[in-house]
Amino acid sequence: MPRSLFLKIFLWFVAVVLTVIAGTFIVGELTRPEPFRPPPGPIEATIKTYGQTAAETYERDGLNALVQYIDRIHDETGMQIVLFNGQGQSLTNHRMPPGADALAQRVLTTTQAETDPLMAPPFMGRQIITPRGERYAVVAELPMRKRSGPGLHVEAIFHIIGVALVGALFCYWLARYLTSPVTKLRAATRELARGNLSARVGPAMGNRKDELTSLGADFDLMAEKIESLIKSQRRLLGDISHELRSPLARLNVALELAVQRAGPDATSALERIQREAENLNEMIGQLLALTRLESGTEGLQKTKVDLGQLVAEVVDDADFEARGRTRSVRFETTDQCTVMGIEHLLRRAIENVVRNAVQYTREGTEVQVGLQKDSCDGFGSTEKVDGRVDLPSGSNHCAVITVRDRGAGVPESALTKIFHPFYRVDEARAREAGGVGLGLAIAERAVRLHGGTVAAANATDGGLMVTISLPIDEQTANSKQRTANQ
Repeated sequence: MPRSLFLKIFLWFVAVVLTVIAGTFIVGELTRPEPFRPPPGPIEATIKTYGQTAAETYERDGLNALVQYIDRIHDETGMQIVLFNGQGQSLTNHRMPPGADALAQRVLTTTQAETDPLMAPPFMGRQIITPRGERYAVVAELPMRKRSGPGLHVEAIFHIIGVALVGALFCYWLARYLTSPVTKLRAATRELARGNLSARVGPAMGNRKDELTSLGADFDLMAEKIESLIKSQRRLLGDISHELRSPLARLNVALELAVQRAGPDATSALERIQREAENLNEMIGQLLALTRLESGTEGLQKTKVDLGQLVAEVVDDADFEARGRTRSVRFETTDQCTVMGIEHLLRRAIENVVRNAVQYTREGTEVQVGLQKDSCDGFGSTEKVDGRVDLPSGSNHCAVITVRDRGAGVPESALTKIFHPFYRVDEARAREAGGVGLGLAIAERAVRLHGGTVAAANATDGGLMVTISLPIDEQTANSKQRTANQ
């Protein structure tokens, strides 16, 4: 039975909490103070011995010697000693525990060993009589000593750091365990969004059996359904386009016969029928081209393409047609760019974008076409997605083709939609202007099959600018550069 993600999270957090509790307990035990253990023998005799020696040292060698002796006792045993004279006054400047003076007065009065159990830590007082007959009182504090001695503070910090590191390690693996399938699912989602209909997340999940694995399985099922539907749509589109070609051809033959036999009164109607038949034939041709692009480019020959020469040829043809409509096309190039791809697909993509710009630029204006070399900024990929052309390895630069018209532009919300098949913008792309809404879709698909991108933006001073970015064949470019240098 698969373990639930809830149970895993619960057990992980329990493990973290238990680890912290155990670590805190261990640190507490290591740092817990224990009562001081005096030297062997009765505690009263020990205090009397220390006090007797302290009093005699004071009488014989003076105050400085007494201070040194008390400090030595404290360093060696941890016991704090205070010596009082017969009037109950402390003879040194050592720290005097609270209540020590009162205990000394009581010792001098009773002449017996006295303790004060209410004081913490506990104290013991004892009367001392020196050979000279002088009376003193010694009060000894029995201190609490740490188990680990002088290095306790640093060692306790190390223990706490160790516990924290163990807890952090548990939490890290917990977070990694929980987010790993989500990251894989996100990567598969992005692949599917980029057009890789074969993207699946199930194999990357491994042997996990929880809710996230079930989510991955549902994603794979959804991806399979989408892939099946899109492939069916493409197949249907291609089949219909092929089937329409035959009746359309027969229609053209019948139309030619009708033109020959009809009188002058039917000429206008027959010419209109002929134009519509030509438009239908063009639409079918574009549908077939789009279907072939959607099916990938397997088996097509890839060659090195000089973009500068290719764009120049497209611009010359477009300018010749544009001048008949009181418009023009001008080519501006600054860099030599060579790409690896299928020349006729690239030509068609660029031609569709340029002809679209000529179609919608205003009369008397000029369409500007530019080509330059720039950094890819994330464009291009060496992956092969849905039949996309393999790119040369190490491609860090892109050939950027810009096509700018002087038309009305398009609404901001439609800048990405104009590359969808059959999409038309009512205001600037009315049907009366020509076209069926497939040219830019064909261009976008052809560019994407070469690992590039195509995007549209409205220029600040009017008009639409379409930018095509294609990865450059760096090896060829470097070879040409070395040849030029030689």
